[in-house]
Amino acid sequence: MMTNGVVHANVFGIKDWVTPYKIAVLVLLNEMGRTGEGAVSLMERRRLNQLLLPLLQGPDITLSKLYKLIEESCPQLANSVQIRIKLMAEGELKDMEQFFDDLSDSFSGTEPEVHKTSVVGLFLRHMILAYSKLSFSQVFKLYTALQQYFQNGEKKTVEDTDMELTSREEGERKLEKEDLDVSVASLLKNDETKALTPASLQKELNNLLKFNPDFAEAHYLSYLNNLRVQDVFSSTHSLLHYFDRLILTGAESKSNGEEGYGRSLRYAALNLAALHCRFGHYQQAELALQEAIRIAQESNDHVCLQHCLSWLYVLGQKRADSYVLLEHSVKKAVHFGLPYLASLGIQSLVQQRAFAGKTANKLMDALKDSDLLHWKHSLSELIDISIAQKTAIWRLYGRSTMALQQAQMLLSMNSLESVNAGVQQNNTESFAVALCHLAELHAEQGCFAAASEVLKHLRERFPPNTQHAQLWMLCDQKIQFDRAMNDGKFHLADSLVTGITALNGIEGVYRKAVVLQAQNQMTEAHKLLQKLLMYCQKLKNTEMVISVLLSVAELYWRSSSPAIAMPVLLQALALSKEYRLQYLASETVLNLAYAQLILGIPEQALTLLHMAIEPILADGAVLDKGRAMFLVAKCQVASAASYDPVKKAEALEAAIENLSEAKNYFAKVDCKERIRDIVYFQARLYHALGKTQERNRCAMLFRQLHQELPSHGVPLINHL
Repeated sequence: MMTNGVVHANVFGIKDWVTPYKIAVLVLLNEMGRTGEGAVSLMERRRLNQLLLPLLQGPDITLSKLYKLIEESCPQLANSVQIRIKLMAEGELKDMEQFFDDLSDSFSGTEPEVHKTSVVGLFLRHMILAYSKLSFSQVFKLYTALQQYFQNGEKKTVEDTDMELTSREEGERKLEKEDLDVSVASLLKNDETKALTPASLQKELNNLLKFNPDFAEAHYLSYLNNLRVQDVFSSTHSLLHYFDRLILTGAESKSNGEEGYGRSLRYAALNLAALHCRFGHYQQAELALQEAIRIAQESNDHVCLQHCLSWLYVLGQKRADSYVLLEHSVKKAVHFGLPYLASLGIQSLVQQRAFAGKTANKLMDALKDSDLLHWKHSLSELIDISIAQKTAIWRLYGRSTMALQQAQMLLSMNSLESVNAGVQQNNTESFAVALCHLAELHAEQGCFAAASEVLKHLRERFPPNTQHAQLWMLCDQKIQFDRAMNDGKFHLADSLVTGITALNGIEGVYRKAVVLQAQNQMTEAHKLLQKLLMYCQKLKNTEMVISVLLSVAELYWRSSSPAIAMPVLLQALALSKEYRLQYLASETVLNLAYAQLILGIPEQALTLLHMAIEPILADGAVLDKGRAMFLVAKCQVASAASYDPVKKAEALEAAIENLSEAKNYFAKVDCKERIRDIVYFQARLYHALGKTQERNRCAMLFRQLHQELPSHGVPLINHL
């Protein structure tokens, strides 16, 4: 049979085909048999024998590379092979026919050159049988392919010679590239930037599969390559072809009997389920997983069943009883000696319990137990995941200092050692997550230059076409959005919403509502926030629910309805306390204090502030630190209304100091709108204290900022 110009013959249940490369190897074997023992030294013959096995069992290589390998073992023989192939390719079709007829003579005589049952003998017999089954048109196509193979080899040889004469260093770099080609799969997993681009790699794979469509590993590499560009159709197609080839070629059933055949089927279904789950096709994933479970149960394959159990949790993790399934999975994985699955299960349990509001010390103890498994079994990839998980948990709980420490620990870990082909295992998802946290933490503290450097490094390490690029893309868009909002450039922030929504729908909708609110479009913002609130409550996304509640409360008091905001804020406070989200709890208390200030009870607001301000100043973002100090100053001024003149003057002086501190915080994040409010307030206070020079200085600054940033119809200082 002939497919895509490649000849196939089924011999002893194994797919064999005649290719131009294999004809060249046959020429080499024929020349070795014709060369007398005296013509080739013992050492050269030994090197040739060592070369034969990889040539017979390895993939097809270019003619120039084959010449080079033979020349390194025996220069004299390399010259003979080159002349023989040249005569055949530049001659006629009958020369190739005669060559295959002469091959049969290798087995004739009382002392044949090749034994039929040897590795070389089997190869010769397979090729002769495959060639004899070809039709005339197929033989002609094979001869045409041989001529093209020879011409490409000659052209390559000339180019290599010119390159060697002009630049030895260029040749060395090329050899390094060829060495890397061997471990493309490792590069895709660990250091995607060193691998070929998706288009280039797919072109090479298509060329390889054109001559060898039953090469299962090439189909698997094509599957990995299509995953890089999120091509669901092509990746599914390649994955199915990979397992089809494993079964059709008998690669597993030959060594493992019927068990190998069944193993391919159940793992094919399992991998298909994982693929559908990755693309969000949960119904198809569940059907494929059920099929994998059925086949695994029939075969009594506990390892496959454990993998299925883990994926069952992934598909059903939104259910209330999913933790029971996960705990059972961890116990079974430990029982069957599967540390990788056991550790992943523990980490999933920790993540689930973090969202459920468990205390940080219990979660860290659980992660410590999983770390023992990692170090014991040298699971360096899971060590990275564990540290990235700790970083995320500390950020969730509002402990930015601890999160920063964990992120830096991952970046400086000595366990990031070289893996195969000198690849650094630092292009993993956990590494990208840690770097994104680091960029956001720096941006929160107003260190935008440092955040830009981190993002630049992320962009170089994870180019846009790589699978983890969406992490830094979202991080970059969020930082740009926050900067635009701080700077009062709401039109720019609105333009960034589309990109954020494409990467994270919930985050995009929330930020769209924030922009509408800033633009005084209260009705549209309220509708959007209410829809988002219902959706997030359904998904049990508690962190976003609290953020939406805070935005709704802000919308109420900006609409001069602070009393309506109070129950909303109390609901947000109850949720943040229940789930131990300290930072959101502090922010909610800050909003409650502001609502009390508007309602005319500044003393209670000041008392409430003392509860929230410490964690904000310790772990909060610079913007929130400024907001807290600004609110303290407002409460101090409002409380001083009933004081005697001396005490009132002291309170106003203290308020001015707090306002100066708040202004410094806002200046770090270029929040000109809030700086405008502060200098306005300071000018009023200096006027009350009779400090004319300071008042005039603040009034001048206010005028400059007010001309640059119009108030959009919002009364000054009517926001937190």
